[in-house]
Amino acid sequence: LTVTQVLSSYLLGRDKKKEQKESSDSFVARKMKQWYGAALAFVLGHKKIVLGSTIGLFVVALVCFFTLGRSFLPPFNEGSFTINISSLPGISLEESDKMGHRAEELLLSIPEIQTVARKTGRAELDEHALGVNVSEIEAPFELKERSRSELVAEVREKLGTIVGANVEIGQPISHRIDAMLSGTKANIAIKLFGDDLNRMFTLGNEIKGAIQDIPGIADLNVEQQIERPQLIISPKREMLAKFGISLPEFSEFVNVCLAGETVSQVYEKGKSFDLTVRVRDDLRDEMEKIRNLMIDTSDGKKIPLNYIAEVRSAMGPNTISRENVKRKIVISANVADRDLRSVVNDIQARVDKDIKLPEGYHLEYGGQFESEQAASRTLLLTSLMSIAVIFLLLYHEFRSVKESAIILINLPLALIGGVFALLMTTGEVSIPAIIGFISLFGIATRNGMLLISHYNHLQQEEGINVYDSVIRGSMDRLNPILMTALSSALALIPLALGGDLPGNEIQSPMAKVILGGLLTSTFLNGFIIPIVYLMMHPKKQPLTISNNETNSHI
Repeated sequence: LTVTQVLSSYLLGRDKKKEQKESSDSFVARKMKQWYGAALAFVLGHKKIVLGSTIGLFVVALVCFFTLGRSFLPPFNEGSFTINISSLPGISLEESDKMGHRAEELLLSIPEIQTVARKTGRAELDEHALGVNVSEIEAPFELKERSRSELVAEVREKLGTIVGANVEIGQPISHRIDAMLSGTKANIAIKLFGDDLNRMFTLGNEIKGAIQDIPGIADLNVEQQIERPQLIISPKREMLAKFGISLPEFSEFVNVCLAGETVSQVYEKGKSFDLTVRVRDDLRDEMEKIRNLMIDTSDGKKIPLNYIAEVRSAMGPNTISRENVKRKIVISANVADRDLRSVVNDIQARVDKDIKLPEGYHLEYGGQFESEQAASRTLLLTSLMSIAVIFLLLYHEFRSVKESAIILINLPLALIGGVFALLMTTGEVSIPAIIGFISLFGIATRNGMLLISHYNHLQQEEGINVYDSVIRGSMDRLNPILMTALSSALALIPLALGGDLPGNEIQSPMAKVILGGLLTSTFLNGFIIPIVYLMMHPKKQPLTISNNETNSHI
């Protein structure tokens, strides 16, 4: 008996709570419909004012969109710095190591950085060979009380105290992306093409001096170019012919004597070593000794090398970079606290104004902004295609150009919120944000479809006139529209708020755009769609549709 009483009491209490909850939900729903009904009645009585205000808001959003900054990808937060420190080519390994060790000490003095790892130089067979004058430092960090931008500013300030060093600060993945896009590990690459390397180096420094005070530029460097001593061995063709030595034989002699040639392999204790033939080091360490190297003639005699070749000392460039069969020097820079496109525009304007290039020399701009331009053109085309596909699908469903166009009104309504969301957060339009707009266009049409389809249903099935069907249909579809919008919005809020988390940098701009667009399209959809629908249909006459059209629609 006691158990029965307890169960009965529990079941009665549960039923009572359920009834109270349902009563509460219905109260909230009723209140929302009352507020929406009063607002809709007011809006329908002031159509011109509401439409004019919405169009004005859309124009403002459109203007703001074209004034937003442009970037290829949002700034990453990879939790680690990749720092390149380069000095003049020709520096000894010991001095370069001292410079790298000094950079390590400065980095470890920053509280957020607990450990560093450094590579000084890269082997010649490496895919990205570097001289001993270049050190690459990996510095993982953990943000504590400061933002990432403040940490980067301190890293730049401390490493800037190293005399004679050029510093580039990036991150592991973004560094590689920049290298793939432009061949340099920086956001912007200004490529100077010409013939005379010394003249190009002078022009590169002039460009650096002209643009170094542009706001947003960081880690501005000119590709290091110095002259190094060289030994030039030029054949005397007349003497070669006199002694019967061909050019291939002369070239082979020089290569074997000075560079060496692998002729076999030696195995010792399970290991293999190349057997290389060349002149002893003590016979080729001075220019005069090289002149006196003996070469065989066609009749078996031996003559000194200086009989058939001119051996002289000269100065030449340490490296020669080429692209499209033209010599080039790169002026590289990163961007800090500003969008990429506006910085590049300022650089181009300043260079065009202050730098006059000689005949035969020209500039090309590369880097992330170049990829952003190409991707933007592609996404613009796909956006237009997606809108066209959406319209065709709507026309296939409603068999009416007017009703399909009414539903597409949600697109500018969604654009308003997406633009303002970017304006209040990052202030930049990136590729993920553009993809968010494309996704938003598809989502925004859903609410319009709910309204229009219900309007038609009320007119066709219940014979209600246009005006009454708009009022009743809007009230009936209030809860479904809010629920579908909230289900999408609530899932996007964590992504939008977590933009600083590692791995979430690309998802966050998309979520912000979709969230802002859903907010404005859902709010304005409930008022603008009824207004436009009434303006495009007779006000108080029933909508007559043939049986064939009704069956097809069903």
